[in-house]
Amino acid sequence: MKSENLGINTICTHIGEVEDKQFKGAISPLFMSSSYAYEDVEVKRYPRYFNTPNQEALCKKIAKLEKCEAALIFGSGMAAVSTTMLAFLHKGDHVVLPQTLYGGTYNFVVEEFHKFGIEYSFAEGFSETDFSEKIQPNTKVIFIETPSNPLMRITDLEIISKLAKQHGVITMIDNTFASPVNQTPADFGIDIMIHSATKYMGGHSDICAGAVAASEEHIKIIWNLAKNLGGSLSDYTVWLLERSMKTMVLRVKAQNKNAKKMAKWLEKHAMVEKVYYPGLKNHPDNALAKKQMTGYTGMLSFEINNSLNVEEFLKALKLIKPSMSLAGVESTILSPAKTSHGLLSPEARKEQGIEDGLLRFSVGIEEVEDLIADLEEAFQKVSKMEKI
Repeated sequence: MKSENLGINTICTHIGEVEDKQFKGAISPLFMSSSYAYEDVEVKRYPRYFNTPNQEALCKKIAKLEKCEAALIFGSGMAAVSTTMLAFLHKGDHVVLPQTLYGGTYNFVVEEFHKFGIEYSFAEGFSETDFSEKIQPNTKVIFIETPSNPLMRITDLEIISKLAKQHGVITMIDNTFASPVNQTPADFGIDIMIHSATKYMGGHSDICAGAVAASEEHIKIIWNLAKNLGGSLSDYTVWLLERSMKTMVLRVKAQNKNAKKMAKWLEKHAMVEKVYYPGLKNHPDNALAKKQMTGYTGMLSFEINNSLNVEEFLKALKLIKPSMSLAGVESTILSPAKTSHGLLSPEARKEQGIEDGLLRFSVGIEEVEDLIADLEEAFQKVSKMEKI
């Protein structure tokens, strides 16, 4: 059976396994060693070189899912983002990014790039014109994030790819919110795919990791810097991540289904001002999302009525956990203004359209009826508090 013909569930389950040659176990054995022989071996292995048996095997799974030649795994999503950007950007270079961006990435750019002499510009919107007018003679990278965090805007991957190729520019995407289940940017010509593997790849809120997938040529460039920065991942976490990814498709599809139902329910709620979910027909990028995604992700955001107290609303929830991360099997919710985008100034948040009443909702695999009941009870409790 040719590996190129395998289905995505089969890839998640079988590609990137470490063969248990001694005991023939059904799952990958875990190699915890931080020290390997260097004489009479084909590969000189060392954890910081990203080439231990478990590291190498997992990278094959991630590369296959993203339809790429190679991959690397890191200690966190931001380690993957920062290492990849710095591998291709040097003093005097310029990068174009979207204005609506994950707070950690935004903060990394505005706080650190000036130290390296790297210039940057934020596109004001998501169209080809918005990005093309920011390109300069020294532009080396276009970095995008789609769906965006937390407003769920969609960027046209094919247009960005063509624009970048016209200018000889490398394209990078944070593909975390979509996961390879919902979106494979390589199909549209994007060069480098980045993930916070903490999220959908891990899926159980117990792993912190990052991943990058690209051509062998691009991965070699990233590796040359990565081995010096030292952002590798422990083999135990690598093993946990490989185990978790076996069920990624099943989890993400269930979360997609639930998120769409929740978005439709929230859209009709009297105490909700606005819902951000690309699967809704009134979303500005719905047609584009249909074109380049399979499913719409398990993430959505919504703004509650200005008269409601955000903190009290979150405290009133019983099932849905107010929590910092996302994409676990359990539903979580947070205020971007106080967490993911808390490092931004109020003015910067306003520019990105992030209101104080905005809540980012990571929908889990629970029964939708139970999630609705939890939200409705919280809405009723907080609305009564406001009337007192």
